Amino acid sequence: MLGWTIDQWRSAYRRKKLTPVSAMKALSALLQDSERALWIHLLDESSLLAQAERLSDPSLPLYGVPFAVKDNIDVGSLPTTAACPAYAYTARETAPAVQALLDAGAILVGKTNLDQLATGLVGVRSPYGEVPNPFNGDFVTGGSSSGSAAVVSLGLVPFALGTDTAGSGRVPAALTNIVGLKPTKGSMSTRGVVPACRTLDCISVFALSVDDAETVFDLYKGYDEQDGYARHAPAGVPTALPEKPRLGVPKDTPWFGDDQAAAAWQRQLEELDAIAELVPVDMEVLHETARLLYQGPWVAERYTVAEPLLEDPDALLPVIRDVILPARDMSAADGFRAQYQLADLRRQADQLMAGFDALVVPSTPGIYTRAAVNADPITLNSQLGTWTNFVNLLDMCALALPGGFRDGDGLPTGITLIGPAWYDAALAEFGRRWQRHRPWKAGVTDQQPALPKAEDDKNRDDGTVTVAVVGAHLSGMPLNYQLTERQGVLLETTRTAPCYRLYALANTTPPKPGLIRADDGAAIEIELWKLPVTEFGSFVALIPGPLGMGTLETEDGRRVKGFICEGWAIADAKDITALGGWRHYIKGV
Repeated sequence: MLGWTIDQWRSAYRRKKLTPVSAMKALSALLQDSERALWIHLLDESSLLAQAERLSDPSLPLYGVPFAVKDNIDVGSLPTTAACPAYAYTARETAPAVQALLDAGAILVGKTNLDQLATGLVGVRSPYGEVPNPFNGDFVTGGSSSGSAAVVSLGLVPFALGTDTAGSGRVPAALTNIVGLKPTKGSMSTRGVVPACRTLDCISVFALSVDDAETVFDLYKGYDEQDGYARHAPAGVPTALPEKPRLGVPKDTPWFGDDQAAAAWQRQLEELDAIAELVPVDMEVLHETARLLYQGPWVAERYTVAEPLLEDPDALLPVIRDVILPARDMSAADGFRAQYQLADLRRQADQLMAGFDALVVPSTPGIYTRAAVNADPITLNSQLGTWTNFVNLLDMCALALPGGFRDGDGLPTGITLIGPAWYDAALAEFGRRWQRHRPWKAGVTDQQPALPKAEDDKNRDDGTVTVAVVGAHLSGMPLNYQLTERQGVLLETTRTAPCYRLYALANTTPPKPGLIRADDGAAIEIELWKLPVTEFGSFVALIPGPLGMGTLETEDGRRVKGFICEGWAIADAKDITALGGWRHYIKGV
């Protein structure tokens, strides 16, 4: 059972190889033998059996599947410590996210270790012990969700919950060869979570495969009217990236002297190039945003939780005090100035993202030994957040994926996909492509998660419609904004089947073409855009006669919605078919 995915657990129950009771008896022995620093509260066998015995519906999506929870998330009647004994309390209620998984049939096995008050990306800032990396105990696991990542990598559970404010759901995933899903903030309830920065906090998922991570997220996501920072998901958000997406990659990548990490990234770029168009881009705006998180007044959010503890010199670890204490000298004016700066940076980041379907970056710029981190805790922790600290500040979502191993020491590396808010499903869809393209082992185990099936992605109804545009709605043309303001996403540039004629219509403002199907036609350049179904009607309503919306055939045989023209309008129009497309005509006007 070590390294089993959710589906393998469910399959074992369906085939009567195990019952939840027999499974928990076997698993309890493995858990009790595991590294103590992984856990802050590990449930005993009787507690596991009691949960198993209460299960009566094998059709539940997580029937009998074990999981763990980071110990800054409440589970009713269990202590919540946030790795700070002076802060500890017994939770009266279970966090909605955890309750959703219990209601789905999952069995909680324990609460995992973390960097104190979820302040850190290293996994060594805990009075309950340093969490050793499953691949080499001399190295860090990453934090702050160190215990949750490690127990998944070791195969003790198929998934675990973490939290992610600055990268705590992604850095540990990269350093332990597992998947880390960092959802859109507000897409799930964060009630019952000890705040780090309440305006930014997310509950994240660690899993052995993309399918498992998305399955878990789908069960606990949703609007919570009792959570002041919860948000309703908008309609028509994309659930897939284009067939060959345009991905922005860093033009400049700091490695802080780690040549093995740099070499691994070059291999990852070569592998990505087979399934995506990679475009190097200056990402300094992301780094400038990242600096706000710990060098700006967002530290004051952590201070709101830690303030009573600062009066006791022994309550917090020295490094945590050093991180949080500067907030005492920050003013409300500092907070507003930072908000103004962030608003400008968000606008710049939106402009950066507009040119791409998503970004892909190294999950971390390297990995460090526990001794090195303890010797220089602030600098090395900051370096680990190079590609993570900005994501929640800029209202983005992210998916960390295994990226193979370093040549010299065999330690894991990872890549991270980053998209706009609510692109969670779209990133997961491409994550499945990555998993098919370069399969990975389940954490440190010898198990290999089953590869997701391509047809499963193709059959997903993503609530969008593909629209072919041929003239004034092309990228950079005067009416393109009518697509982008409706959340339109450019899929690709292609051509029609060779059976169309293109005309420059007379007396149109801005100038517009007319596309007519004809036996003596040619292939005409078009762009395919994905538009939410909910926005399609308002888009069509803007189309003036003699133009309309019909069905076009592409050069590879697909049939998509697209602009057509009434035949009478070409009487005084200019035939520009020979030019092959509207852009060539406009250049010559």
